[in-house]
Amino acid sequence: MSAPLIVLVGPMGVGKSTVGQLLAERLGTGYRDTDADIVAAQGRTIAEIFVDDGESAFRALEKEAVRTALAEHEGVLALGGGAILDADTRSLLAGQQVVYLSMDVEEAVRRTGLNTARPLLAVNPRKQWRELMEARRHLYEEVATVVVATDGRTPEEVTRAALDAVESKSVSPGDAPGTPGRRTLR
Repeated sequence: MSAPLIVLVGPMGVGKSTVGQLLAERLGTGYRDTDADIVAAQGRTIAEIFVDDGESAFRALEKEAVRTALAEHEGVLALGGGAILDADTRSLLAGQQVVYLSMDVEEAVRRTGLNTARPLLAVNPRKQWRELMEARRHLYEEVATVVVATDGRTPEEVTRAALDAVESKSVSPGDAPGTPGRRTLR
């Protein structure tokens, strides 16, 4: 069974797609994004899926997209910001090399203006982003092998930090995500 070299998790707007593509280039491997897989399969945007079918329908599509990508993809894989909400998905991430890209709300505002087409941030984006992070942060940390702070860093700097973290913290069969051995790079 194949497995990705690196799985990226983190909140919307943290730069998973940009950093993922840079990591794939540096590692000489392929890049895949489960959100892009969903959009391609459905023929519509994630925002449209949320509006037309609701969040629970999107989450079911997301769960299947993540399971498929984890089984098929051997390069760098970026997951959607809410993929870690599903307990089965978190179980599938056990034993994977998972990099949690973190950022604070001010960085999120600076990067996205919190005015992009993010269905979960439609009303009072700053407050909703904070609430989403309060609900999700522990789940990102639970699945992470390493945590890389992205605040005030260029995508190239984040990529370099992620590569350094992955090289210095290889997951052995006895390691579990979220163990005290997890490294946080700031």
